[in-house]
Amino acid sequence: MRRKYNPYGLPPWLRTIRGACSQFIIPFCCFQGIRVIIFPTTFDVLFLAILILIAVALRFEWL
Repeated sequence: MRRKYNPYGLPPWLRTIRGACSQFIIPFCCFQGIRVIIFPTTFDVLFLAILILIAVALRFEWL
């Protein structure tokens, strides 16, 4: 059986990095979404998809 995820079990420096990433990921997604609308390239679309997946993972505490 899988153990329940506890973010307080992480080292303090990793919790700080995780908190900072969760604050900055949404503005980066918005900026990248605007960039994809204006200049759509394959790399930009894939990068936006990765950013969205990271934002969802941070929101639902999968990371």
